[in-house]
Amino acid sequence: MALLGQYLVNGIMLGTIYALVAVGFTLFFGVLDVIKFSHGDVLMVGAFAGFTAAMAVAAVGISNPVLQLAASVVFALSVTAALGAAIAKWLILPLKHAPRMNILLVTLMLGTALREAVRLFYPDGSNPKAFPALLPTSALTLGDFTLRADSAILVAAGISVIVGLHLLINRTRLGLAIRAVAQDEETARTMGINYALVVLVTFALGSGIAAVAGVMNGLYYNEVNFGMGLLLGLIGFSAAIIGGLGNLYGAILGGFLFAMLQMLGAVAMPFASAYKDVFAFAVVIALMAWKPTGLIPERASERV
Repeated sequence: MALLGQYLVNGIMLGTIYALVAVGFTLFFGVLDVIKFSHGDVLMVGAFAGFTAAMAVAAVGISNPVLQLAASVVFALSVTAALGAAIAKWLILPLKHAPRMNILLVTLMLGTALREAVRLFYPDGSNPKAFPALLPTSALTLGDFTLRADSAILVAAGISVIVGLHLLINRTRLGLAIRAVAQDEETARTMGINYALVVLVTFALGSGIAAVAGVMNGLYYNEVNFGMGLLLGLIGFSAAIIGGLGNLYGAILGGFLFAMLQMLGAVAMPFASAYKDVFAFAVVIALMAWKPTGLIPERASERV
């Protein structure tokens, strides 16, 4: 039971990260009906931005971990939000009426360019970087079960971001504008909504949330590397698909479900726990064959 409890806690921790990544995919698709395959690499840029900020703050003599963490998160959010808005303005919107394959190809190439840029131009970028331990290292031990303080803090932070996003989408004028554009672009324009601005803000928001996930991943594993966005992006996209692409709550559900599948694979195959990702993706394939629209399909209205 203690081992199962440990796996459950690990699943919740990973599920929080995956849900934050999946939310970005579903925001982009919901507003503009596009899949931005560079999302995982934007997350990687955010993780490196957070790492750089933490190192810079420590280099100037500020040793307080709270200040280092705040600088890391704020800088990562700023860099990725600006990057997401720039991608929307100069790549996505100009290709809005182009074939969908064009956008898929452009964003895929952009992700490769971002990844290779970090590897080539960041100092010693080919090697993993040790992310500083900025959270408490204490732990609560109950028999064989151990709850790390940093894991609890990260889960609480991730859930707070998800709750904040829910309130933003459902309780603010900006959220109303985003939902209006997602439901019917033409009617939203007619009602006076600045369509281009909503798209830029949405891409900045989704990219900023990805930065939070990247910093959380760095804090949890105490490491960042230039290829980290590949797997996280694929898992986030899979979570968004299985939850129901375009549905915010489906993306969150999909993120936690994928993490639990990984943990289930580790429990079911303790002799080969390295194959937990294979097990999780296999189950996702089976679920998609059974329910192609996802667990919570997006509700869409047909215009006559």
